[in-house]
Amino acid sequence: MTLAEVDASAWAELEGAAADPQSAFRYLNLCSVDAGGRPQARMVVLRRVDVARRVLEIHTDVRSPKWQEVSANPLVTILGFGPQPRVQLRLQGSAELNGPASECATEAWSLLPQSTRSTYLGGPPGDDIGERPASEAVAANADGWAFFGVLIFRAETLDWFQLRHADNRRAVFAYDHLGALAASRWVNP
Repeated sequence: MTLAEVDASAWAELEGAAADPQSAFRYLNLCSVDAGGRPQARMVVLRRVDVARRVLEIHTDVRSPKWQEVSANPLVTILGFGPQPRVQLRLQGSAELNGPASECATEAWSLLPQSTRSTYLGGPPGDDIGERPASEAVAANADGWAFFGVLIFRAETLDWFQLRHADNRRAVFAYDHLGALAASRWVNP
């Protein structure tokens, strides 16, 4: 495969994963840094991909630690691994947060099924169960809308790594601010 084919293939995998719950790249690891400077990693669900702009969309609870971490430092890494064909995708870039009042979140919320919307009804992520009075949670928003946010990740680089029996392969790609491929090269695995 050429570098251009590797790049196109990686983004096609991500784009397909946004629509396929069975895809390995549907569930990605979002890495940020907390207030103490410690790396934090958690799994997130890939909801939408804009290949041309190199953008990934992830939904989250605005009360979550990741929302606070990204608010303080929008530079994040997203990591995924697909067992077939044994490819790791490591994307670095910046995240933009869109809270409940934003047009982006309004549109995304309107497309969610009720079962997904209900995941935003509980207390803040990480709080003890029952710590918050149920009446307070219900009063805050009966459908979870007030806690729904959209994280838009814009990739600046992609580090593609393929595990193979005889010769692992690795390539690095850089994108400009519009998402166009600015540079690519093969590197030692």
